[in-house]
Amino acid sequence: MLGGQYYLIAFILAVIVVWFTTPLINHWGRRAGYVDQPSARKMHHRPMVRLGGVSIFLGSLVALLVVWNLGAFGAMSTKGEWEVWGVVLGGLAFFGIGLFDDLFDLSPFSRLLAQVAIASVVWNMGVRIDFFTLPFLGNLVYLNILSLPITVIWLVGLANAINWIDGLDGLAAGVCGIAAVVLFVLCLFMEQSEAALIAAALAGGALGFLRYNFNPAQIFMGDGGAYFMGFTLGAVAVIGLVKVAAMATVAVTAVLLPYLVLAVPILDMSVVILSRVIKGKSPFKADKGHLHHRLINAGISHRLTVLFIYALTLWAGSLALGFSNIPSGWGFAIGATVLLIYLGWQVWRNSRNVGEQD
Repeated sequence: MLGGQYYLIAFILAVIVVWFTTPLINHWGRRAGYVDQPSARKMHHRPMVRLGGVSIFLGSLVALLVVWNLGAFGAMSTKGEWEVWGVVLGGLAFFGIGLFDDLFDLSPFSRLLAQVAIASVVWNMGVRIDFFTLPFLGNLVYLNILSLPITVIWLVGLANAINWIDGLDGLAAGVCGIAAVVLFVLCLFMEQSEAALIAAALAGGALGFLRYNFNPAQIFMGDGGAYFMGFTLGAVAVIGLVKVAAMATVAVTAVLLPYLVLAVPILDMSVVILSRVIKGKSPFKADKGHLHHRLINAGISHRLTVLFIYALTLWAGSLALGFSNIPSGWGFAIGATVLLIYLGWQVWRNSRNVGEQD
């Protein structure tokens, strides 16, 4: 295992880089006109720069390069090195796709095609889901020829799921930051040092960005930031959790942990797609059917909506900590449950007050 200083350095460096670069990017974006205009579908009411993902990407990348130079990745096997490069280069490519969309408005089909191509290359580099477990039986089921399509669906799906929940100030950044911290703890517990380092850097980038993105936001992350964080979270889950499913101590639950950690964006996307299909609409046509839209429409304030979804994300992540048998994992789950109940009560009370006023 690596010394704890490497993880701390990665996290703090990412935060510092994001703090110093975001105002510069915001200033340049306004001058260049790269702003997201208000519309009936969107929640903001004034033009906002949509290039904040550049600072998240730079913060995470600089942090990883520094700890790499300090020797944090020095003891890897060739196979492990290819996997790390797959995560890093794949994150770079997904960020590039999103950045091009932020700058030049790519078509949905061209974005999807590029994402599938990059995910396929990353699969070939070793970032792949080769098997799953039957819950509570512990039997490994090897995917064989299905490994490629399932891995691609997982990586591309998560990148887009994070992009889809990026509808309120601070929502996507906070959800990704919480998920990255939980992934960091899980990877550390399972002695997956390289995956833990990437998760620590991503957590620093996402949580550092909240300084400028929490309500009222000064800047948006855009597709570049959302695609980068979504892909990287999915890839870290693959190399840090799914890969250790063959270990006897975690075989029952290891493959299920990523789905718990990232349950909120996954379920949100699944429900929205199902709802659109049932209504005979294109699953890719944007609407206001997401969880955050429904809460806002129920009369819940912007901040309370975001905090409630944070609590929901933390609760799902805490269940992953409990099922992985981490010491005090179920204690964290109990604490997260209490927090979720309290915020859920606040949501119910506010929505009821609004209903009575109507």
